[in-house]
Amino acid sequence: MAKMNKPKQSETIEVQRIEMGEAKFNLLGTSPMIVNRFNQKARQELLCPGESVNAAALEQTLKHDPVTEFRGAFYRNRDPKTPTLFHVPDGAIHGALAQAAVDMPGTARAKMERLTRIVDVNINLYGIPLLFMSMVRNSGMNRAPDVRTRPIFPEWACTFNVRWVKSVVTEKTVTNLLNAAGIIVGIGDWRGEKGGSYGAFELVGDDNPNFKRIVRDQGRKAQQAAYDTPIFYDEDTTELMTWFEGEVTRRERDLPSSPPKTKRGVTITNGRDEIQTG
Repeated sequence: MAKMNKPKQSETIEVQRIEMGEAKFNLLGTSPMIVNRFNQKARQELLCPGESVNAAALEQTLKHDPVTEFRGAFYRNRDPKTPTLFHVPDGAIHGALAQAAVDMPGTARAKMERLTRIVDVNINLYGIPLLFMSMVRNSGMNRAPDVRTRPIFPEWACTFNVRWVKSVVTEKTVTNLLNAAGIIVGIGDWRGEKGGSYGAFELVGDDNPNFKRIVRDQGRKAQQAAYDTPIFYDEDTTELMTWFEGEVTRRERDLPSSPPKTKRGVTITNGRDEIQTG
């Protein structure tokens, strides 16, 4: 007698709807932040490489234009209606949040990258940028030394919104990871994640006096003035720029940017110490 095959029972797969949580967070810098957008000239060279030049032509070209490099290193808000001239890319904050999961028990970086999102694409950045020059080592076998010019924010603040999958992640987890990111990761160049001491931050409420002061006094108008007429961050930068301006004059060279003017008596305070520029 032939064996009868039993009809297969159909299986129903049911996927629950993903519920998202969302909250606003205020960041207040606890150490200066160095920003460094990918150089525009390097972008242009990748898009359309320049013509090769001989040694004589190279000798007639200045290697650096500090003010142009300073202005080119910002992430700028192109919309004049935004409250700030500069912004922080959402990837910087999201990356710091996810990176903190590497050193915190209970979760993993890849998981937090998938289950959390920064709502704001461009996060408005409050703070007055100063022109900062420092010695660096270029990548490559020779590790040749060079001078790099970047904007530095002695004090800074920003506000953004985070979304997360509620069934897996809690608001407390997001808050704790952001707190940890501010201490051990940071954002910007020379941050804690890379062994530096810059770009650290803390979470604060809307009523924090330093946060309120920076948002009130260091928005678009003040930032535009610092962008147009850069202020030197420290004495090393002042000495280098003074020498550079003298050399440009002596060699009778033209630069795309006008020489910056040193502003004396400008004081920036972050509630813990004061920085006298110039």
